[in-house]
Amino acid sequence: MKTATSPRIEAAAVETKVRPGIGRRQVYAVAGCYFVASFAALGLPPYLTEILPELGDGAARWAGLLYIVPTIFGAIGAPLWGRLADRFGRKRLLLRAQLGLAAAFLLAGWADSIGTFATALVIQGVLGGTFAASNGYLGAALEGHALSRALTLMQGSARAALVCAPIVVGALTPWLSPHRQYALLAVLPLAAAAMLAALPEPPRSRPAPPQATTAEAEADGTPVVEATAEPSGRAPAASLRALYAIEFAFVFSTVISFPYLISLIKERIPGTGPMVSGILFALPHMCYLIAAIPVHSLFRGRPRLGIALGFGCIALGLAGHGIVGSLTSFVAVRLVLGAGLTLGLVCMSVLAADCAKGRAPGGLFGSIEFFSKAGAVAAGVAAAAGNDWFGPTAPVLTGTAIALVTVLATALPRLPRTLRTRRSLRCPR
Repeated sequence: MKTATSPRIEAAAVETKVRPGIGRRQVYAVAGCYFVASFAALGLPPYLTEILPELGDGAARWAGLLYIVPTIFGAIGAPLWGRLADRFGRKRLLLRAQLGLAAAFLLAGWADSIGTFATALVIQGVLGGTFAASNGYLGAALEGHALSRALTLMQGSARAALVCAPIVVGALTPWLSPHRQYALLAVLPLAAAAMLAALPEPPRSRPAPPQATTAEAEADGTPVVEATAEPSGRAPAASLRALYAIEFAFVFSTVISFPYLISLIKERIPGTGPMVSGILFALPHMCYLIAAIPVHSLFRGRPRLGIALGFGCIALGLAGHGIVGSLTSFVAVRLVLGAGLTLGLVCMSVLAADCAKGRAPGGLFGSIEFFSKAGAVAAGVAAAAGNDWFGPTAPVLTGTAIALVTVLATALPRLPRTLRTRRSLRCPR
């Protein structure tokens, strides 16, 4: 005997069968393309102090400003590109992002003045946006656990590029200056575009979820019955605002320690060489690469707890930066920060995957990218101001304060309702 919800369950099953999707190989292809395309974007900015003297800025006075130019214009362009992807096709806009990066890198590599180089960085920000475009593509083809795992993999791709790219650029420097490496590395987004051209185009519009009860199949094929009270299947506006606020606070509290970390290491551990400093810088990102998938398995059903623990570890790790005085203690606090980074990124991917259900993924991930880049810009400005006024310890203490405020906010009695994640067809609240 059929229940009242049976026709809806059957309809959902039919929709799942006929809706185009992508397999594991395609997900890895998208993540790999983002990795190779990010080499110049993530590996060359640390060398701006060596690039700018070749362009007439002997003291590299413009390095700080030019460092955040792509981020600023990327934040401005991300929501627009996301909406255009929902309208004209996610694959098309993802290819546009890769080709935009290639054009920007070529112009930067052959620039012969500060003005031309700055223009190339503006183009990189406006026409790039490969991370948001990749997530929008994945969000159109996947949902639920599969999407959150894919987003976790994408973050791993970003962390791997952040660790490897500066090392590769440094290794090539004796043969080719970092300035000219921009032109050489333009071949990477071109290669990524060629690979992405072979992938299928996900659907432009996602079907609205059923209003009552639906069935979703787990990875092992076991059906899971989910209930939702949202007729439209969309995330409540308050829940999206909570996700955006968490994204901004997370990026701010982690990125603020980046610009002056090497100076802090040299101040606390005199005589530390560049190699050791580089390893200390990379440790939190290495933690993510090692632990992200196990953490996803542990916290995919309770991301609010993971986010609270993550911000707690970030606060503890950043506070430790202000008091450590030996290499061993520095390694310890960097590992604590890495635990917070891993917990936060993984659990925010779970929340974002839940919010993507019933929504246009291009617009959603474009908006998430806007708040992420806004947090990075704010962190850069705060780090520069704090360092000028109080020294290299100030940025990590500022990040500690923001992380602590976020921990308290997530622990308030009213906010668990906003951040609670159930296996349902709506964003947690």
